[in-house]
Amino acid sequence: MSLRKPYQRPMPVSWWWQKAPFRRYMLREATVLPLTFFCLCLLAGLWSLGQGPEAWAGWMNFMASPVVIALNGLALAASLFHAFTFFLMMPRVMPVKWSGKRLPVVYVALIQWSITAVISLFAWLWLVEVL
Repeated sequence: MSLRKPYQRPMPVSWWWQKAPFRRYMLREATVLPLTFFCLCLLAGLWSLGQGPEAWAGWMNFMASPVVIALNGLALAASLFHAFTFFLMMPRVMPVKWSGKRLPVVYVALIQWSITAVISLFAWLWLVEVL
């Protein structure tokens, strides 16, 4: 066993501020924060639904708060940003081939957004019909 310490390159806390791709990466990773808030709100809603009408009314009042509405709007924006960056990144990481040729990244992203739009439309129509 050697008594030498291996060299460890210093890593400043602000390493991600140095280059634009690093900043975009950290922004993409930070989208989890508003989405976590949104998921916790939904879990609280499910819990309050099981607790009775008073708890449900309290949760509905909480969800009607302007701060919660703004945070849920931020969660929606974060979710769309995350999906946008994922849809552009996915064909670069896992190329899609059609007839032996690579499809352009933009085409694959448009196909993914189209599939998302169709599924969202069907889900919305189903919810309108159910409610």
